[in-house]
Amino acid sequence: MFSHFDFESVWHALPYMLTTGLAFTLELTLVSGFAGLIIGSGIALARLSKNRVLRHVGEAYVNLFRAIPLVLGLFAFYVLMPYAAAWVVGSPTPVQFGSKASAYLTFTLFESAYFSEIIRSGIRSIPNGQAAAAQALGMTQGRAMLYIVLPQAIRKMLPVLLTQFIVLFQDTSLVYVLSLDDLFGTASKVAQRDSRLVEMYLFIALFYFTTSFALSSYVRSLQARLAS
Repeated sequence: MFSHFDFESVWHALPYMLTTGLAFTLELTLVSGFAGLIIGSGIALARLSKNRVLRHVGEAYVNLFRAIPLVLGLFAFYVLMPYAAAWVVGSPTPVQFGSKASAYLTFTLFESAYFSEIIRSGIRSIPNGQAAAAQALGMTQGRAMLYIVLPQAIRKMLPVLLTQFIVLFQDTSLVYVLSLDDLFGTASKVAQRDSRLVEMYLFIALFYFTTSFALSSYVRSLQARLAS
């Protein structure tokens, strides 16, 4: 079976897939992940707020983006965002953002919804007495959250946050539908150019598997250390 495989085609295409495809995949993962983490923290605090309006807005945001398939969101932002921007600025023609901007925006908005739930769960896992004791010692509610609650919550939710980054790394392959040169997209282009679909897709599958498995193993070991 493997005697008909041309593994040299993978070897020759490897520099292009790594320097172009993997570089963009990692960039999209890190940028949208950390941006989503920042926005998600704000949404989580809004959902934990005593203000009813903030709670409902945060809940609506999370429910909206968790109910829409990510690939549909990519298409929606890519197609609709130019018209929405044109309406906002009063332009007679659609404002072109490009596929990359659509990808960054879509992943950031979607990930912020997931990160917000992780952060909210982490904060709620800390007993209320911790914050109450800090406030009894003279701390404001904000300082109690920053110096008492969050350090303990981060310790508990760190493995889950890292797991979400692994899921995000895998999901970035969906930008293939926007013809972007991510890792999967570059491999697909080479596969079609050289008529070596099996070799390229097998390589990409093994790459995603080994990378995700290694990262997941690290998260499991980290979780065991934090639990001890």
